[in-house]
Amino acid sequence: MHHTLEEYKKAIKIKYEIEKEAEHFDFLYNPSRGKLRDLCWLIFENNPTKEDLNVFRNLFCLDFDHTKKNKFKEQKDKFRPIETFFKGETDPSNIDAINLAAVMVDFQPRPFKKFNEKYRIEEVKQIEITDKANAVVEIEKEVIGVECLVKNEHEESKEHPKKGNLWFDFAATFSKKIGQKIYPRKIITIGIGAVALMSSALLYFVQKKD
Repeated sequence: MHHTLEEYKKAIKIKYEIEKEAEHFDFLYNPSRGKLRDLCWLIFENNPTKEDLNVFRNLFCLDFDHTKKNKFKEQKDKFRPIETFFKGETDPSNIDAINLAAVMVDFQPRPFKKFNEKYRIEEVKQIEITDKANAVVEIEKEVIGVECLVKNEHEESKEHPKKGNLWFDFAATFSKKIGQKIYPRKIITIGIGAVALMSSALLYFVQKKD
């Protein structure tokens, strides 16, 4: 969680660098506790979310109330860690102050709990993507290995033809030659006879060799 909190603070600081040049330039460009207090009140006057109201309550130990502005002005010192955080002077550890800093620069997702949940989900997704990519690579390696094996076997079969192929080739050639010189009605009979004759010769040759 500490790692995620550091990412949260970095992201808020990046958003601050953008916002200090934008709409709330007068409050954020050279922040002071008084300016940040006034900006905070301005933000919470404009329909704050339930989560932002919880952040306000946790840090100031009171509920936001439009009728208690004078009492809120007494809270100026609570903005000191936010001021020094924006200026890069300190690295705050108070999660409530960090969450309020996120509110003041309109950083999303906030508060930290929501940011942490999203960060973890993205982390899991990234792990799943990496695992799938590794699985695809392994499958591709296996496919390439099989292709190489088949190719090698095919080349070896060309280099070392099986015994007996020569006899079958001779039988086919002999039948073809005979067929070309005989009338069509006798081709089938002669062809069958030639194949039978060559098969018998091949069987005799194999038995004799054994």
